[in-house]
Amino acid sequence: MIIAIDAAGGEYAPHEIVKGAIKAAQEYDVDIALVGSKAILHVLAGRYLNKLNLSIIEANQVIEPHEPPLKAVRSKPNSSIVVGINLVRDGKASAFVSAGNTGAVLCASLLSLGKIKGIERPALGSFLDITPSTPTLLIDAGANADCRPSYLVQFARLGTTYVKHLLDISSPRIRLLSNGEEETKGNRLIQESYSLLKKTDLNFMGSIEGQDISKTTADVIVTDGFTGNIVLKTIEGLGDTFIGLVRQVGHVFSAAYHLQGRTLLRDLGLGSWVRRVDYREYGGACLLGVNGNVIVAHGRSQAKAISNAIGLAKQTVEQDICQMIREENYEQTDYHR
Repeated sequence: MIIAIDAAGGEYAPHEIVKGAIKAAQEYDVDIALVGSKAILHVLAGRYLNKLNLSIIEANQVIEPHEPPLKAVRSKPNSSIVVGINLVRDGKASAFVSAGNTGAVLCASLLSLGKIKGIERPALGSFLDITPSTPTLLIDAGANADCRPSYLVQFARLGTTYVKHLLDISSPRIRLLSNGEEETKGNRLIQESYSLLKKTDLNFMGSIEGQDISKTTADVIVTDGFTGNIVLKTIEGLGDTFIGLVRQVGHVFSAAYHLQGRTLLRDLGLGSWVRRVDYREYGGACLLGVNGNVIVAHGRSQAKAISNAIGLAKQTVEQDICQMIREENYEQTDYHR
């Protein structure tokens, strides 16, 4: 298994990306292809190339966060994102991980890999590890700002397939994000999506409100990409605030009781909570519905997040998620409107 990593994408590239790749190569026993400037990457990772089965793929262009995705992908064929996606397309890599321009990753994936037959819109599935038992998948987490009801039904199917095989849940519970549990609540998109979801053979449990996201009432939460991205970033922001407050309190108590920060968190029972609200723990979101394994990591990802994103990519490949999606019937007529 070779996993290609965008070594030029993200706020902390290339140093933290390389550190995360080295960590993942050690932990997950996978071959890593670092995609970026050979000159820079040789300096950062040269001594690990033979020890850890790391390799370097030249990509002398970088797509910046502010660039229009489609224009950037077409005008920069030698960028780390385009080269990395093409490695998956050509069968030279099993998966691609990037913390770079999300829109560019989506465009390059659609142009080079294409959609799986029957899929109207690929979607980003992001795990929210804020429940005490199993993670909840939020889909779409940002790929499609404007959606039709049929898209949301397909997101529910994509999420069901992903969770079923990745978390070994035989019949994942699907809920639709809304401003009320009643079928009549929500905007037109939500109301029509609710009606269509009821007609499917999915384990649809009705709507879920924002305050219940952290409860164990859903395995997959379905929404449009605009709303999903706001939810995801809100949770991440609250997580950062919570971790910051815990660290401040920890410093005070550490000084008073001569305890190390980690020991104090463990004794107070806060260690597991800190891990759950830390976006670095789940690494990234999987782009479901394209003909290849693509993981979109957070733009602020550092080594730990990149390592975990590579771990998620490995799981996705091992469970053959793309093939599982291909085997589903996405051209059903019960929800096309």
